[in-house]
Amino acid sequence: MGAGTEPPGPAPSSVYLDYNATTPLAPEVAQALGEAACQAWGNPSSAHPAGRKAKELIAGARESLARMVGGRPEDVIFTSGGTEANNMVIHTALRHFRESKGQDGATPHIVTSSVEHDSIRLPLEQLVKESFAEATFVPVSPRSGQAEVDDVLAAVRPTTCLVSIMLANNETGVIMPVSKLSQHIHVLNQKRVAEGLPRILVHTDAAQMIGKGRVDVQELGVDYLTIVGHKFYGPRIGALYVHGPGTTTPLHPMLFGGGQERSFRPGTENTPMIAGLGKAAELVSRNWEAYEAHMRDVRDYLEARLEASFGKQRLHFNSKFMGSKRLCNTCNFSILGPGLQGRRVLAHCKTLLASVGAACHSEKGDRPSSILLSCGIPYEVAQNALRLSVGRDTTRADVDLVVQDLVQAVAQLGEDGAS
Repeated sequence: MGAGTEPPGPAPSSVYLDYNATTPLAPEVAQALGEAACQAWGNPSSAHPAGRKAKELIAGARESLARMVGGRPEDVIFTSGGTEANNMVIHTALRHFRESKGQDGATPHIVTSSVEHDSIRLPLEQLVKESFAEATFVPVSPRSGQAEVDDVLAAVRPTTCLVSIMLANNETGVIMPVSKLSQHIHVLNQKRVAEGLPRILVHTDAAQMIGKGRVDVQELGVDYLTIVGHKFYGPRIGALYVHGPGTTTPLHPMLFGGGQERSFRPGTENTPMIAGLGKAAELVSRNWEAYEAHMRDVRDYLEARLEASFGKQRLHFNSKFMGSKRLCNTCNFSILGPGLQGRRVLAHCKTLLASVGAACHSEKGDRPSSILLSCGIPYEVAQNALRLSVGRDTTRADVDLVVQDLVQAVAQLGEDGAS
């Protein structure tokens, strides 16, 4: 069995294929984190050598994150994770709208997609409920699985202040047309300025894309980009890329305190975690193309083995859409037939550790994924869905074990149904 079977926690005989939910710390990241905890424990705001050492580590990590996404160090703000970064963008957009000229009494409007992470969807639903904002959740196309550019643009109103579309979906792996969308909004903003309308800010949550494909903020043309460490073998903190925070692009703090992170995100910096995040970013910058090629090879092998074992007629790949690109590591599929709900299949697996969808939805019982239903996957197919996501160290041998395990689980469920 390959190294992909050895993240901390699971029993030795298991194969972990849930890398879209979280990843283990890369050994180099764990080392950087440990060294920083022991050797750079000074307060980064202190002027003495212990403080300066911590401050230098943080500055180095900021440079590494900026390099990873093609931005500048001053564009990177460290946060507790993706949820905080996403909420910070929404908070900023609303405040920026309120402070814009000629918007007295108008309700700000935000456009997003129907398949976003809960850290976008739920804050917007709450703001709508409290009448602080209006929101349009653009349905994804059942043909492409994408939030289509034309559909997003059609949702824009004079009061629109933010468009937030994820870079890649965590369940289907479908990559969204963010670059094309940004180009259109840039042109639209030039017209809006002439008409005295507020600027539309553009945000993408890149949690799933980093470490699995090219992420360049210049190419994407976004104002904000969310970075989540634990999705690319880093620690459980995150960062927000902002194109010129407080100058070119507005950024308003949600917290007030000691002035750290240029007062955009105060609180004594978590030096060890930031050092670990910086090291994880270095690894991505250096190796992402090799990571992508390896994961794509293993994922494609997985899909070929599934077809060979179950037959094309008995499988439905929920993440294959005509004309759409998807993440190199993600395979969302259903084994068709009664009694083969994803949860039941996983419960009968002896080796495979995976999910039926997003980890944050894991308490929702047998109800199918709302993401898959939004993509036009039929209810009874979506109910049987399994999301397998491979990692940097997953091997073809691991895949063979997993497919063998799925075959025995399905056979077991067939026997249980017949008896």
